Amino acid sequence: MIEVEGLHKSFGDVHAVDGVSFKAENGRITGLLGPNGAGKSTTLRILCSVLASDEGSASVDGIDVGADPLAVRRRIGVLPHNSDLYGNLSARENIEYYAALQGAAGDEQRTAVDRVVNLLGIDEIEDRPAKGFSQGQKVRVALARSMVHDPQTLILDEPTNGLDVMATRALRDVIRERRDAGCCVLFSSHIMQEVAALCDEIVIIAHGRVVMSGTTEEIREKTGCDDLEDAFVSAVGLTAE
Repeated sequence: MIEVEGLHKSFGDVHAVDGVSFKAENGRITGLLGPNGAGKSTTLRILCSVLASDEGSASVDGIDVGADPLAVRRRIGVLPHNSDLYGNLSARENIEYYAALQGAAGDEQRTAVDRVVNLLGIDEIEDRPAKGFSQGQKVRVALARSMVHDPQTLILDEPTNGLDVMATRALRDVIRERRDAGCCVLFSSHIMQEVAALCDEIVIIAHGRVVMSGTTEEIREKTGCDDLEDAFVSAVGLTAE
């Protein structure tokens, strides 16, 4: 489970995150939505311990991100926006490298890599150099890297960006499988159709603050909009009034 309370982060005079609070539960898919510059990526980077917050707290499975970032990193799998691979390594070697970083070796490593290769359908490309991969293949391998240590929590930043229809459907199936296995899945997206299809909970951020949260139906009811995209625009627009 992810818990964020009163998170603040500034870059000079710019308040990128201004008191963000929310929870993302295990066995649920939580969507983090907002326009460009809303503070989504900064919030995710703080959760991944890439950035330190100025104020507030963030925890994963009860472990404070600021106090013990290494313990948090062992418990999360992260797919950053536009994540890249080591081009001269094969798909399997890319995944093995991340498994080694998580302390897996020998039979344990082979079993872990085989599991994600099969889960994400990478077997046909596992021995090919990554530099020749399509965008969909890159994303599948990058997601396999993030899942090789079987994390309880997945943090995905625009995971379907640049994917075709078939690759998007396959990735959605994996995200649902992780949710059904009891994992906490937090992801950001600009695609409302994807959010409506996947999310159990939605957190909308604008101007560095949470402006609305709830299920898809609750968001629609709060804004009086039948369409989720209209509801999103309405929720974001409320902050400008």
